[in-house]
Formats: sequence, structure tokens, C-alpha cells
Amino acid sequence: MLDRAAGEGMDHRPDLSLALPPPPPPPEGSSAAAEEEEEAEGGEGRFSLMGQPLFLKRPRPRPPRPPGARRVGGDVDDDDSSPCCSSSCLSPAAKRRAVAGGLEARRAAVRAWGCQPLPEADPDVHELMERERRRQAGGVELIASENYACRAVLDALGSHLINKYSEGLPGARYYCGNQHIDAIERLCCDRALAAFGLDPSRWGVNVQPYSCTSANFAVYTGLLLPNDRIMGLDSPSGGHVSHGYYTPSGKKVSGASIFFENLSYRVNPHTGYIDYDKVEEKAVDFHPKILICGASSYPRDWDYARMRLVADKCGAILMCDMAQISGLVAAKECRNPFDYCDIVTSTTHKSLRGPRGGIIFFRKGKNVRKRVGSLTQVVENDQYDFEDRINFAVFPSIQGGPHNNHIAALAIALKQVAMPEFKAYIQQVKKNAQALAMALLRRKCRLVTGGTDNHLVLWDLRTFGLTGKNFEKICEACHISLNKTPIYGDNGSISPGGVRIGTPAMTTRGCLESDFEIMAEFLLRAAHIASIVLKEHGRLQKDFLKGLENNNDIIELRNQVETFALQFAMPGFNENGDGLQANPAIIGASPTEVSSPASLKVS
Repeated sequence: MLDRAAGEGMDHRPDLSLALPPPPPPPEGSSAAAEEEEEAEGGEGRFSLMGQPLFLKRPRPRPPRPPGARRVGGDVDDDDSSPCCSSSCLSPAAKRRAVAGGLEARRAAVRAWGCQPLPEADPDVHELMERERRRQAGGVELIASENYACRAVLDALGSHLINKYSEGLPGARYYCGNQHIDAIERLCCDRALAAFGLDPSRWGVNVQPYSCTSANFAVYTGLLLPNDRIMGLDSPSGGHVSHGYYTPSGKKVSGASIFFENLSYRVNPHTGYIDYDKVEEKAVDFHPKILICGASSYPRDWDYARMRLVADKCGAILMCDMAQISGLVAAKECRNPFDYCDIVTSTTHKSLRGPRGGIIFFRKGKNVRKRVGSLTQVVENDQYDFEDRINFAVFPSIQGGPHNNHIAALAIALKQVAMPEFKAYIQQVKKNAQALAMALLRRKCRLVTGGTDNHLVLWDLRTFGLTGKNFEKICEACHISLNKTPIYGDNGSISPGGVRIGTPAMTTRGCLESDFEIMAEFLLRAAHIASIVLKEHGRLQKDFLKGLENNNDIIELRNQVETFALQFAMPGFNENGDGLQANPAIIGASPTEVSSPASLKVS
């Protein structure tokens, strides 16, 4: 039987307790009697089920709160005698205060993690980054493929745009929420075409490649089948491995060589110039699907008109990789590959001074090809089909989502490229390269092709009995950055015989022709030090490197290089590298005194 022992108003239910013997009465003073007494005081309600006692606890009054004390929910106006203490019983004002308090705690937790500056969040990485900044500011940067980005580009690269996933093209994304990303990418594409003076009805552009190597491979992937043929400049002749290259032992170095068949053309071993007659001869025999012009280490301008004739003769698509000279092309300070080529690829840093990445330009619309000869002949074929094939190759074939922060930074750089100041900068880059070449030639140094038409020179060190590798190590110890490179005819795969020296980076920092005269003195001094170390310690690499330790000549030259470099501002930071101090010896000195090789004791 379910029987309410205390209280009234219960439903009339059948009495099931008749079938069971009644429980014995509790003895006097027992716990049951105490329970009955407690129930009578309102402490509990007692039930019996099938003759077994059950108890329903009733809320008991809480002890009085001190005046002004808050409840858990923050309500100070509730009645203390109210039995409800859950959030559902709080007043609307109390609920709002409770939620606000919780949100503020969550906001504080996000700020503590998400707004912590780098020096506090990761002192180890911050210290390494600071060391690299000091190295860049306090050294002479002569690597032809490096440059300094401006503050605006750095700000875009480190922005919130990195948070967004944007697979696909503007207006056709895999994810939603890309309306502003679409606007940034469209702006970047418009600026890319404008920077190179291209008609949007005749040229298209993809700004998503992560590098020029991936841009080149996207072109091959979109336009070729596996084992189709490509033909570019040989790597020991100054070509890039992404154009296809086999080592002398037959090893396939790049993806272009692994997935496609390639045959390279070479420079003339006596002059260092490209032999276009040999290019034509090879191309007619090989019949490549894509003929590539452009190089990584070639100091002369290209004959694109002749390459167009060769491509037409063998039925090839003509592609130019202008990664090294894209800034010169934009400033119209060299021959224009867009006048003759079907596809043009490039990096977005180097002489463009943008973020690190790649870009692909491709012809579109009516296929009207101009052949240069005794008479101009116009050949009209079908529409160009490069756009969809190349875009599909970039994504989804070989890449994932684009780096939106890079695309925004590139848009900023391309805006600067279209300004008159950029043309003046490129003109100074060429003047400085000419000054450097002439300064080295006056010092009896041998340069490949005897000079330069662009932003770099190739120095053949074999006349000093040096290798590019050893000279590079000496320069690095003296805080001069350049890179070893093969010289055609040497054993470049094992011991490159020269170095590549470029002027864009130090020109960005404000150096002029007279400053590159000083740098030529630094380089010649480094070559003499390398010769001495080689004689004293031998040609083995470990012995040669041991000779660099605590070398007084290197220490002296390094101090002079730092003194010289810290005169020039580092883009993106405050004067002298944002806190780096120039050598006291040059503080207060006139520019003539500072720039004089004699004052720096470089001979």
C-alpha cells in the first residue's frame, strides 16, 4: 500500500496493505518514533511502499545571510526564505549579470592566450628572430634573389587574413564567408595586370601559387601529360632546376624531370652567352611541348623574338620564367617577354620586393599569334585554352587553399610597382650592377660574359684558385651574403667555380654606385683571405673551416662590413635596424669619410 502518513488531500486509491501483515509498532523512544516526531515538525514526509518506509525530504530553511552578502547568482534582492536556488529562479537582471560575468572571464582567457606578444608567448623564437634581424641589418646582402619587404607588406603577411580558408577562385570558393577575400584577390589580379601593362581581355593571371617552382609545375600539370617533353636552359649554364635537370650521373633532380621528359640547351662555353642556333637545332630534333626561356643565373638579356621563332618552328608553347628579372620587366628596363610568350611565370619577391610566392600569367581570348620575320604574319586559330587548365592545375591539382595574407601583401607590392619611384629604383639597381661589374673588372676579376645587362654578375673564381663554396664561407664569416653557382665548364655539381652577386637588396637600403665600389673592395679582400686560408689549411672542407676560427683578418673585415652596413636603414624597421647601433667610429663622420675605402682600411 502507498499510504501518506502525514498530510491530507491524497487521492483515494485501493488499499493494498490488507494483503500484508501490518508492521509492528515502533517501540517507545525508537528511531521511527523520532522520525514521526520529525515529520510532525515538517522535516520529512514519510511513505510506505509494500510495507517498507520511504521518506521524501522537504527543504529546510537556510541559516540567515549576513547583510549585503550575495547569492551565487549575484542577486541580493531575493527573499532568503525562498526555497529556489537554481538559475531558473533568478530575476532577469540577475541572469544578465551572471552571463556577463561568465563572458568576461572567457574573454579574459582568450586575451591571455590570443593577445600575448611574441616576447612573452615564446621568448626562444623571439630571440632567434631578433638575431636574424640583427644579421640582416648588420650585413651586406648580395644574394641576387633576396630583397627587403616594406612595412606594409610585413603587416599584411602577419595579419588576420591568415585565419581564413579560401579554396577555389573568387566567386567560386569551397567555403562561405569569402566576400572580402574575393575582393582582395580580384584587386591583386587587377594590379598584377596593370603593373606589367597587360590588357585584361588578352591576359589572365593566377596569384595563388606558393612559389615560382610550384607555378612552373602547375603550368606543366595543366598543359602536359606525363612524359611529355619540355626544354629549358641547363642548370650549370644558369638555368633553374624547375625547368628540368638531370645530373651527370642521370639523377632526376626536380619534379619536372621525374614526371616529364626534358632536354636542356646550354650557353656557349667560350662566351657564356646562349647559343640560339644550337637552341633551334635541338628544339627541332626534340620537339618539346613547352620551350622555356628564363634563368636563375644569367647576366644578359634574352632574345625573346628568336625564341618565338624557334617555338613556332617546332610547334611548342613558349613559356618564360622571369623570376629573376620581373622587376626589370615591370619597369620596362629590359626586353619584354609578354610581347612573344604564351605563358609567363615569376616569383613575387626578388626584384619585385613583395612577399614570397609565385604568379602565373597566361594568354586568353582569340589565338592571334604574331611571328617575327621579314614580314609580320598573323595566324588566327581557336581560342586559347590556358586559363581553365592552369587554374585547375593550381587548385585542386597541386595546391590547397591560397595564402590570403600573401595575396594581400602582393597587392600592396604591385601597387608600388606601378609607381614612378619603382622605375627609379630599378634603374638604380642596374646602375649599381654596372658599377659593381666595372669595379671587379678593374681589379682583374673574371666575369661570365664580361659584364651584365641586368641586376646580377657572375664572378668566376677559378682564376684565384678558389671554389664558390669556400669563398661563400669566407664571405658569410665576414657578414657578406652571396651564393655559390656553377660556371659552365666546371664540375658544378660537386664544386661550383663561381658566385652570383646581385644588387637589388642593397639598392633597396639606399646604396648607390660609390657604395658598390666599397663592396667590391670587401669582396676582393675576402678572396685574398680565402686564398691565404686555403694555402695554410688545405682544400679539405673541415680543415678550411677550421682556418676561419679566430682569424684576425676575418674579424677585421667583419667589423668593417658591419660599420658600413649599419649606415643604411633596413626597410620595415626604424633606423639602423630598429635599435641596432652603428659603429661609433662612423658616428658624426661625413658621408665622404664613411664611404671612403681608405677610411675603412679596405685594400
